[in-house]
Parts: sequence; C-alpha cells; structure tokens
Amino acid sequence: MSIGAVVRQAATNSIKTPSSRLRLRKAALTLTPAAVTRLKNLTDGPTPQFLRVGVKQKGCSGNSYMLEFTDKKGKFDEIVNQDGVTVLVDSKALITVLGSEMDFVQDKLSEHFVFNNPNAKGVCGCGESFAV
Repeated sequence: MSIGAVVRQAATNSIKTPSSRLRLRKAALTLTPAAVTRLKNLTDGPTPQFLRVGVKQKGCSGNSYMLEFTDKKGKFDEIVNQDGVTVLVDSKALITVLGSEMDFVQDKLSEHFVFNNPNAKGVCGCGESFAV
C-alpha cells in the first residue's frame, strides 16, 4: 500500500467517526449550589451580566482572586456554564484557577465567595491570598 493510499484511508476513517476525536473537558471552575444561588441573585436583572474571575499578583502569598461584573465576554475568556449561571474565567488566570471550586459562605459576620483551589501550595493566614 502506498503512502498516499494510507493517508486517504486515515482521512476517510477520521471523517466517518468524528465523535471519536471529541473528548469531554472538565470545566475550568466548578460552582457549589450555594454559589449558583448567590450568583443567580446577583446577576438577575434586565441586562445580562457575567461574573469574571481573575487573579492579581498581590497579598502576602503572592496571588489574590479578583471578581468583577461585566456585560460582555472578553476575547479569550473561558466560559463556565453551570445550572443556568455563566461565569467567565480570565485567560491569564486560567492556569491558576483550573480545577478550582467556587463556594459561597455565610456566617454571622460576613458573607463571601471562597475558592477551594487544588493548585494552591500555600495560603496566607487571613485567607485572602495564595501561592501556586
């Protein structure tokens, strides 16, 4: 069999089974039910809004999460859709946030979003910043 015939056969096989080339991807960020409920309350309104998650270099340990509301997606933002909520992950923060879980916690004195990040190697004492 010639090389041209092998290439044609491989192209024919890949065309017949395109689903075999597609793989399911794990979401860059997962949301807990409490976070989904809170985000639905915050983004509910006449104009659709998204929460963008990013990371800035600041704090005791070096990195800190940055949350901001926006009405449009950035060119390279990763889109996370879960239970009717859309969260955008900044492309610069994607490698740092990958695999994290976003939770919403309420106690007697405060309420805030908490990130459970498996990539974090260290967290400062106040919990505001982390190191990877």
